[in-house]
Amino acid sequence: MTAGYADSSDDGRWTNRGRQARRVADAVESLVACWLAAAEEASPRLPARQLHALRTVRGRPELNLTALAEHLGVGLPTASRLCDRLEAAGLLERTAQPHSRREVRLVLTAYGHRVLADVAERRVRRLTPVFEAMTPAQCAALEHGLSAFHQARTATDSPASGQGPAASDG
Repeated sequence: MTAGYADSSDDGRWTNRGRQARRVADAVESLVACWLAAAEEASPRLPARQLHALRTVRGRPELNLTALAEHLGVGLPTASRLCDRLEAAGLLERTAQPHSRREVRLVLTAYGHRVLADVAERRVRRLTPVFEAMTPAQCAALEHGLSAFHQARTATDSPASGQGPAASDG
């Protein structure tokens, strides 16, 4: 059944969920615009996929190219080209794994860490006035709702559900 359309057996639940989904989609679009604008202000200006790759590598020091490709949901050649660009920009290094010299490990450079910290700080500065315009109860409700959404999405996207790689810091 398509969300947003009720039939005689759903008592209107799908219609209500469809309305909720539209309202959330509108709110998320606003949040994403704020989120991306902050990233675009940073130097160097990196596409979302490159930022996602950097955050993934930062969070997983054992990561190799194959694992990064799987995590990003892209092919190995695409991940390799992505790492080529990040390495050329001085944000990422490929080093030999300590236990296997034939396996390449991905490591953020000090510059890569600084760029991610700058983007994170810019995002906080963009979001702060929005939160200041909200009541404490609205802020708490948003935080609670986003946490619940993240937990539900992580469960939905888990490998056991057959929906692909688990959600992370995208």
